[in-house]
Amino acid sequence: MAEAGAELQLLRMPADEMPEDIDGYDGLVCLGGGMGAQDDTAHPWLADVRRLLARAAARDVPTLGVCLGAQLLAVATGGSVVPGDRGPEAGPGLVSKKDAAWTDPLFADLPLLPDVLQFHADAIETLPGQAELLASSPQYRNQAFRLNRRVYGIQFHIETTPEVVLDWVANAPKVAAAAKAGAFDRQSLVQAHADLAQTWRPFAHRFADLVAGRLEPANRKPRSLPLT
Repeated sequence: MAEAGAELQLLRMPADEMPEDIDGYDGLVCLGGGMGAQDDTAHPWLADVRRLLARAAARDVPTLGVCLGAQLLAVATGGSVVPGDRGPEAGPGLVSKKDAAWTDPLFADLPLLPDVLQFHADAIETLPGQAELLASSPQYRNQAFRLNRRVYGIQFHIETTPEVVLDWVANAPKVAAAAKAGAFDRQSLVQAHADLAQTWRPFAHRFADLVAGRLEPANRKPRSLPLT
């Protein structure tokens, strides 16, 4: 995003103070974490993050939620997140674009089966009302979605490095155990991240263009008329 000209302010919760509103910002990115999307007892600041995401979504401010960020976005806007009933999803893999993705300004240019990095035990069970499903995997359907014209959530990771993933493996062995054998070998991770960069760096540039107003946002989904 910095390559595309975005000026970034990085906040690490809970050490940094959460802004009360989205005023003064052109876009919002919410990354991941090891906690659950509604684990407010242990992490009370999560409520503030959900509140900020809800306000951004209501105003259709360009937003991107990644993994936990996508789960927080879903919960904040009427969806639901539960422990995944098919177990954790971990390691390099593929997701499949859905019909709506082919006309979406961020997703249209992605391949049919883009490379992703998975590392989560919870799953988005239901999407918020009026959300457009953009990508699925065989294990969990709700992998990517869009709200309104500019608000996105992706259950998978596109922003990691091999070192970051190896740190997660060391700290969350139960999630890591769900991966295929050899998935977290260093050479496998190096190759996986080369594939991720090729696919998703242009996506990050497009998001920065969306924030800056250089990219036309998605068209609104036509409202269907009730039948009588």
